[in-house]
Amino acid sequence: MLVALDEDRQIFNLLENPAPQGRYSCPGCGGLVRYKSGKVLRSHFAHVTLRDCTYFSENESTQHLSLKSSLYTWLAKNERVELEKCLPKIGQVADLLVNNSLALEVQCSSLPISRLQVRTQTYRESGYQVLWLLGKDLWLKERLTNLHKQFLTFSMNMGFHLWELDDEKKELRLRYLIHEDLRGKVHCLTKVFPFGEGNLLYILRLPFAKQALSHLTCPLDRDLPRYIAQQLYYKSPNWLALQAESYSRGENLLTKTAEEWYPHIRLPRSAIGFAQIQKDLTLVYQDFDQYYGNIEDKQKQVLYPPIIYRKPM
Repeated sequence: MLVALDEDRQIFNLLENPAPQGRYSCPGCGGLVRYKSGKVLRSHFAHVTLRDCTYFSENESTQHLSLKSSLYTWLAKNERVELEKCLPKIGQVADLLVNNSLALEVQCSSLPISRLQVRTQTYRESGYQVLWLLGKDLWLKERLTNLHKQFLTFSMNMGFHLWELDDEKKELRLRYLIHEDLRGKVHCLTKVFPFGEGNLLYILRLPFAKQALSHLTCPLDRDLPRYIAQQLYYKSPNWLALQAESYSRGENLLTKTAEEWYPHIRLPRSAIGFAQIQKDLTLVYQDFDQYYGNIEDKQKQVLYPPIIYRKPM
Protein backbone atom coordinates (compact mmCIF):
# COMPACT_ATOMS: atom_id res chain seq x y z
CA MET A 1 0.00 0.00 0.00
CA LEU A 2 1.11 3.58 -0.66
CA VAL A 3 -0.82 5.31 2.12
CA ALA A 4 -1.05 4.78 5.88
CA LEU A 5 -2.30 6.59 8.97
CA ASP A 6 0.30 8.44 11.03
CA GLU A 7 0.24 8.76 14.82
CA ASP A 8 -2.20 11.69 14.51
CA ARG A 9 -4.56 9.52 12.43
CA GLN A 10 -3.81 11.59 9.34
CA ILE A 11 -3.28 10.06 5.90
CA PHE A 12 0.40 9.77 4.98
CA ASN A 13 0.95 9.46 1.21
CA LEU A 14 4.32 8.09 0.06
CA LEU A 15 3.95 9.81 -3.31
CA GLU A 16 3.82 13.19 -1.60
CA ASN A 17 6.32 12.49 1.21
CA PRO A 18 8.78 9.68 0.47
CA ALA A 19 10.53 9.79 3.89
CA PRO A 20 8.14 8.56 6.59
CA GLN A 21 9.09 8.78 10.28
CA GLY A 22 7.31 7.25 13.28
CA ARG A 23 4.61 4.61 13.64
CA TYR A 24 1.95 3.97 11.00
CA SER A 25 -1.22 1.93 10.79
CA CYS A 26 -3.48 0.52 8.08
CA PRO A 27 -6.36 2.90 7.16
CA GLY A 28 -8.61 -0.13 6.73
CA CYS A 29 -8.08 -2.57 9.58
CA GLY A 30 -6.07 -0.35 11.94
CA GLY A 31 -3.20 -2.83 12.22
CA LEU A 32 0.41 -1.66 12.43
CA VAL A 33 2.26 -1.32 9.12
CA ARG A 34 5.96 -1.01 8.35
CA TYR A 35 7.62 1.16 5.71
CA LYS A 36 9.57 -0.92 3.20
CA SER A 37 12.01 0.31 0.59
CA GLY A 38 13.73 -2.09 -1.79
CA LYS A 39 15.34 -2.40 -5.20
CA VAL A 40 12.74 -4.82 -6.58
CA LEU A 41 9.45 -3.57 -5.14
CA ARG A 42 8.99 0.20 -4.92
CA SER A 43 8.66 1.85 -1.50
CA HIS A 44 5.43 0.88 0.23
CA PHE A 45 3.77 0.05 3.53
CA ALA A 46 3.09 -3.55 4.60
CA HIS A 47 1.38 -5.04 7.64
CA VAL A 48 3.75 -5.90 10.49
CA THR A 49 1.88 -9.12 11.21
CA LEU A 50 -0.11 -11.19 8.74
CA ARG A 51 -3.64 -10.60 9.88
CA ASP A 52 -7.01 -10.68 8.18
CA CYS A 53 -7.29 -7.28 6.54
CA THR A 54 -10.22 -7.17 4.14
CA TYR A 55 -9.13 -3.86 2.66
CA PHE A 56 -5.51 -4.20 1.54
CA SER A 57 -3.68 -7.12 -0.06
CA GLU A 58 -0.18 -8.22 0.96
CA ASN A 59 0.45 -9.57 -2.55
CA GLU A 60 0.41 -6.27 -4.41
CA SER A 61 2.65 -6.39 -7.47
CA THR A 62 5.27 -3.89 -8.57
CA GLN A 63 3.13 -3.22 -11.65
CA HIS A 64 0.06 -2.37 -9.55
CA LEU A 65 1.99 0.00 -7.27
CA SER A 66 3.66 1.69 -10.24
CA LEU A 67 0.45 2.15 -12.23
CA LYS A 68 -1.39 3.63 -9.26
CA SER A 69 1.51 6.04 -8.75
CA SER A 70 1.52 7.12 -12.40
CA LEU A 71 -2.23 7.68 -12.48
CA TYR A 72 -2.20 9.59 -9.19
CA THR A 73 0.51 11.96 -10.45
CA TRP A 74 -1.36 12.46 -13.74
CA LEU A 75 -4.72 13.12 -12.10
CA ALA A 76 -3.36 15.40 -9.38
CA LYS A 77 -2.47 18.02 -12.02
CA ASN A 78 -6.13 18.85 -12.62
CA GLU A 79 -8.38 16.99 -10.20
CA ARG A 80 -8.95 16.28 -6.54
CA VAL A 81 -7.71 12.71 -6.23
CA GLU A 82 -7.31 10.42 -3.22
CA LEU A 83 -4.97 7.45 -3.39
CA GLU A 84 -6.12 4.10 -1.98
CA LYS A 85 -9.26 5.68 -0.57
CA CYS A 86 -10.77 3.53 2.17
CA LEU A 87 -14.59 3.43 1.97
CA PRO A 88 -15.74 1.71 5.19
CA LYS A 89 -19.45 1.97 4.39
CA ILE A 90 -19.01 -0.37 1.44
CA GLY A 91 -16.00 -2.28 2.74
CA GLN A 92 -13.78 -1.41 -0.23
CA VAL A 93 -10.67 0.56 -1.08
CA ALA A 94 -10.72 2.52 -4.33
CA ASP A 95 -7.28 2.53 -5.95
CA LEU A 96 -7.99 6.16 -6.85
CA LEU A 97 -11.05 8.23 -5.97
CA VAL A 98 -11.48 11.23 -8.26
CA ASN A 99 -13.52 14.25 -7.13
CA ASN A 100 -15.22 12.03 -4.55
CA SER A 101 -17.37 10.49 -7.30
CA LEU A 102 -15.32 8.32 -9.68
CA ALA A 103 -13.49 5.22 -8.47
CA LEU A 104 -10.65 4.07 -10.71
CA GLU A 105 -9.68 0.44 -10.19
CA VAL A 106 -6.35 -0.81 -11.54
CA GLN A 107 -6.88 -4.54 -12.12
CA CYS A 108 -3.66 -6.43 -12.82
CA SER A 109 -4.77 -10.02 -12.20
CA SER A 110 -7.74 -12.24 -12.90
CA LEU A 111 -10.62 -12.34 -10.44
CA PRO A 112 -13.91 -14.26 -10.24
CA ILE A 113 -16.66 -12.72 -12.37
CA SER A 114 -19.02 -12.85 -9.39
CA ARG A 115 -16.60 -10.73 -7.34
CA LEU A 116 -16.25 -8.19 -10.14
CA GLN A 117 -20.03 -7.96 -10.45
CA VAL A 118 -20.49 -7.45 -6.71
CA ARG A 119 -17.76 -4.82 -6.44
CA THR A 120 -19.15 -2.89 -9.40
CA GLN A 121 -22.71 -3.03 -8.09
CA THR A 122 -21.62 -1.99 -4.59
CA TYR A 123 -19.94 1.13 -5.96
CA ARG A 124 -23.04 2.06 -7.96
CA GLU A 125 -25.46 1.52 -5.10
CA SER A 126 -23.30 3.82 -2.96
CA GLY A 127 -23.38 6.62 -5.53
CA TYR A 128 -19.94 6.13 -7.08
CA GLN A 129 -19.08 5.61 -10.72
CA VAL A 130 -16.41 2.99 -11.27
CA LEU A 131 -14.02 2.44 -14.17
CA TRP A 132 -11.70 -0.56 -14.44
CA LEU A 133 -8.27 -0.14 -16.04
CA LEU A 134 -6.53 -3.38 -17.00
CA GLY A 135 -2.91 -4.35 -16.37
CA LYS A 136 -0.72 -6.53 -18.58
CA ASP A 137 -2.16 -9.96 -17.73
CA LEU A 138 -5.66 -8.80 -18.67
CA TRP A 139 -4.89 -7.01 -21.93
CA LEU A 140 -7.18 -7.81 -24.81
CA LYS A 141 -5.55 -10.26 -27.22
CA GLU A 142 -7.13 -12.28 -30.02
CA ARG A 143 -10.25 -13.34 -28.11
CA LEU A 144 -12.71 -11.86 -25.65
CA THR A 145 -12.82 -14.02 -22.55
CA ASN A 146 -15.92 -14.14 -20.37
CA LEU A 147 -14.03 -11.98 -17.87
CA HIS A 148 -13.14 -9.42 -20.55
CA LYS A 149 -16.83 -9.06 -21.35
CA GLN A 150 -17.49 -8.04 -17.76
CA PHE A 151 -14.97 -5.20 -18.09
CA LEU A 152 -16.53 -3.86 -21.31
CA THR A 153 -18.24 -0.50 -21.27
CA PHE A 154 -20.37 0.96 -24.05
CA SER A 155 -21.10 4.24 -25.80
CA MET A 156 -22.98 5.05 -29.00
CA ASN A 157 -19.92 6.84 -30.44
CA MET A 158 -17.32 4.16 -29.72
CA GLY A 159 -19.35 1.00 -29.16
CA PHE A 160 -17.99 -1.64 -26.81
CA HIS A 161 -14.67 -0.56 -25.33
CA LEU A 162 -12.23 -1.09 -22.47
CA TRP A 163 -9.10 0.52 -21.06
CA GLU A 164 -5.58 -0.92 -20.74
CA LEU A 165 -2.55 0.34 -18.81
CA ASP A 166 1.02 -0.32 -19.99
CA ASP A 167 3.56 0.27 -17.23
CA GLU A 168 6.56 -0.39 -19.49
CA LYS A 169 5.55 1.97 -22.29
CA LYS A 170 3.91 4.38 -19.81
CA GLU A 171 0.71 4.65 -21.79
CA LEU A 172 -3.05 4.31 -21.46
CA ARG A 173 -4.84 2.50 -24.30
CA LEU A 174 -8.46 2.68 -25.32
CA ARG A 175 -9.57 -0.44 -27.21
CA TYR A 176 -12.82 0.49 -28.92
CA LEU A 177 -15.28 -0.60 -31.61
CA ILE A 178 -14.76 -4.08 -30.18
CA HIS A 179 -16.44 -6.82 -32.24
CA GLU A 180 -16.12 -10.61 -32.52
CA ASP A 181 -16.14 -12.64 -35.72
CA LEU A 182 -17.72 -16.08 -36.03
CA ARG A 183 -14.37 -17.71 -35.28
CA GLY A 184 -14.27 -15.85 -31.96
CA LYS A 185 -11.50 -13.46 -33.04
CA VAL A 186 -11.56 -9.84 -31.85
CA HIS A 187 -11.67 -6.88 -34.24
CA CYS A 188 -11.20 -3.39 -32.81
CA LEU A 189 -9.40 -0.05 -33.00
CA THR A 190 -6.93 1.43 -30.50
CA LYS A 191 -6.13 4.93 -29.26
CA VAL A 192 -2.95 5.53 -27.25
CA PHE A 193 -2.43 8.20 -24.57
CA PRO A 194 1.07 8.68 -23.06
CA PHE A 195 1.07 8.97 -19.28
CA GLY A 196 0.99 12.57 -18.08
CA GLU A 197 -0.11 14.13 -21.37
CA GLY A 198 -3.46 15.92 -21.42
CA ASN A 199 -6.26 15.86 -18.87
CA LEU A 200 -6.80 12.24 -17.81
CA LEU A 201 -10.41 12.77 -16.77
CA TYR A 202 -11.21 14.27 -20.18
CA ILE A 203 -9.53 11.30 -21.84
CA LEU A 204 -11.59 8.81 -19.82
CA ARG A 205 -14.74 10.66 -20.92
CA LEU A 206 -13.74 10.47 -24.59
CA PRO A 207 -16.07 7.55 -25.52
CA PHE A 208 -19.06 9.72 -24.56
CA ALA A 209 -17.82 12.99 -26.10
CA LYS A 210 -18.88 14.51 -29.40
CA GLN A 211 -16.27 13.46 -31.95
CA ALA A 212 -15.42 12.44 -35.50
CA LEU A 213 -16.60 8.85 -35.86
CA SER A 214 -14.19 6.03 -36.71
CA HIS A 215 -14.77 2.88 -38.75
CA LEU A 216 -13.00 -0.40 -39.45
CA THR A 217 -13.09 -2.28 -42.79
CA CYS A 218 -12.71 -6.08 -42.85
CA PRO A 219 -12.75 -8.43 -45.88
CA LEU A 220 -15.22 -11.30 -46.25
CA ASP A 221 -13.98 -14.50 -44.59
CA ARG A 222 -14.26 -16.84 -47.58
CA ASP A 223 -12.83 -19.77 -45.63
CA LEU A 224 -15.58 -19.62 -43.00
CA PRO A 225 -17.66 -22.57 -44.36
CA ARG A 226 -14.62 -24.86 -44.11
CA TYR A 227 -13.95 -23.64 -40.57
CA ILE A 228 -17.55 -24.36 -39.54
CA ALA A 229 -17.41 -27.85 -41.07
CA GLN A 230 -14.23 -28.47 -39.10
CA GLN A 231 -15.86 -27.29 -35.86
CA LEU A 232 -18.81 -29.62 -36.41
CA TYR A 233 -16.47 -32.52 -37.20
CA TYR A 234 -14.65 -32.00 -33.90
CA LYS A 235 -17.99 -31.60 -32.10
CA SER A 236 -17.60 -28.04 -30.87
CA PRO A 237 -20.49 -27.58 -28.37
CA ASN A 238 -21.39 -24.10 -29.62
CA TRP A 239 -21.51 -25.11 -33.26
CA LEU A 240 -23.36 -28.36 -32.52
CA ALA A 241 -26.02 -26.32 -30.72
CA LEU A 242 -26.32 -24.00 -33.72
CA GLN A 243 -26.58 -26.99 -36.06
CA ALA A 244 -29.36 -28.51 -33.94
CA GLU A 245 -31.21 -25.20 -34.07
CA SER A 246 -30.68 -25.09 -37.82
CA TYR A 247 -32.06 -28.63 -38.26
CA SER A 248 -35.20 -27.59 -36.37
CA ARG A 249 -35.82 -25.03 -39.12
CA GLY A 250 -35.16 -27.57 -41.87
CA GLU A 251 -31.74 -26.08 -42.65
CA ASN A 252 -28.13 -27.27 -42.53
CA LEU A 253 -25.14 -25.14 -41.60
CA LEU A 254 -22.92 -27.15 -43.94
CA THR A 255 -24.79 -25.93 -47.02
CA LYS A 256 -24.42 -22.21 -46.28
CA THR A 257 -22.02 -20.10 -48.34
CA ALA A 258 -19.68 -17.47 -46.91
CA GLU A 259 -22.05 -14.73 -48.12
CA GLU A 260 -24.99 -16.36 -46.33
CA TRP A 261 -23.15 -15.99 -43.02
CA TYR A 262 -22.88 -12.22 -43.49
CA PRO A 263 -22.20 -10.31 -41.32
CA HIS A 264 -19.26 -12.44 -40.17
CA ILE A 265 -18.27 -9.87 -37.55
CA ARG A 266 -20.78 -9.07 -34.83
CA LEU A 267 -21.28 -7.24 -31.57
CA PRO A 268 -20.16 -9.00 -28.38
CA ARG A 269 -22.87 -10.84 -26.47
CA SER A 270 -22.99 -12.21 -22.94
CA ALA A 271 -25.50 -14.68 -21.54
CA ILE A 272 -25.11 -13.10 -18.09
CA GLY A 273 -25.14 -9.49 -19.26
CA PHE A 274 -22.33 -6.96 -18.88
CA ALA A 275 -21.34 -5.86 -15.38
CA GLN A 276 -20.25 -2.37 -16.45
CA ILE A 277 -23.14 -1.63 -18.82
CA GLN A 278 -26.50 -0.48 -17.48
CA LYS A 279 -27.98 0.55 -20.82
CA ASP A 280 -30.52 -1.79 -22.44
CA LEU A 281 -28.77 -2.92 -25.63
CA THR A 282 -31.79 -4.56 -27.28
CA LEU A 283 -32.26 -1.78 -29.85
CA VAL A 284 -28.51 -1.64 -30.50
CA TYR A 285 -28.48 -5.29 -31.57
CA GLN A 286 -31.65 -4.82 -33.63
CA ASP A 287 -30.23 -1.78 -35.44
CA PHE A 288 -27.00 -3.69 -36.14
CA ASP A 289 -28.86 -6.68 -37.63
CA GLN A 290 -31.14 -4.48 -39.72
CA TYR A 291 -28.25 -2.41 -41.06
CA TYR A 292 -26.22 -5.36 -42.30
CA GLY A 293 -29.33 -7.17 -43.51
CA ASN A 294 -29.72 -4.38 -46.06
CA ILE A 295 -26.12 -4.45 -47.30
CA GLU A 296 -25.79 -5.70 -50.88
CA ASP A 297 -21.99 -5.78 -51.20
CA LYS A 298 -21.01 -8.66 -48.94
CA GLN A 299 -17.37 -8.82 -50.04
CA LYS A 300 -16.39 -6.64 -47.11
CA GLN A 301 -17.81 -5.47 -43.81
CA VAL A 302 -17.36 -1.94 -42.54
CA LEU A 303 -17.75 -1.70 -38.77
CA TYR A 304 -19.17 1.55 -37.44
CA PRO A 305 -20.06 3.03 -34.05
CA PRO A 306 -23.61 2.05 -33.02
CA ILE A 307 -24.92 5.59 -33.59
CA ILE A 308 -24.45 5.03 -37.35
CA TYR A 309 -26.75 2.01 -37.41
CA ARG A 310 -29.65 4.15 -36.20
CA LYS A 311 -29.39 6.51 -39.14
CA PRO A 312 -31.46 5.68 -42.25
CA MET A 313 -29.36 4.26 -45.08
